[in-house]
Amino acid sequence: MNKAVTQNKKFIYVLEGLLFSYIITAILLLIVSFLMLNFELSGSVISGIINVTYIVSTFMGGFFVGKKTEHRKFIWGLVVGVFYFIILMLVSLLMNRVGPLPIGSLITVFIITGLGGMLGGMIS
Repeated sequence: MNKAVTQNKKFIYVLEGLLFSYIITAILLLIVSFLMLNFELSGSVISGIINVTYIVSTFMGGFFVGKKTEHRKFIWGLVVGVFYFIILMLVSLLMNRVGPLPIGSLITVFIITGLGGMLGGMIS
């Protein structure tokens, strides 16, 4: 098979993995909003749940891409995690017009999403 065709397929797999990740994110955030509505959760608990949502979503996206690709699954999972982070931060910057996001939180979310996607790819 032509190398360009193979790379195009992998790019499509990454896009599909990202779409899958964001569908999982939407479902999990609906569950979180239901929990917030019915229970008085502290800010730290909500923050932790959102971090778990990032991990589960990128893990599932990385797992999806890892199943589709045959070689270097962990790298393709990492790519899904990094793109997930980039899209998440772009949307966050567009929605948050107050000021810059804290750099510590950005680094933490970058590591969480990257490693979540990589782990999903490795386990697939």
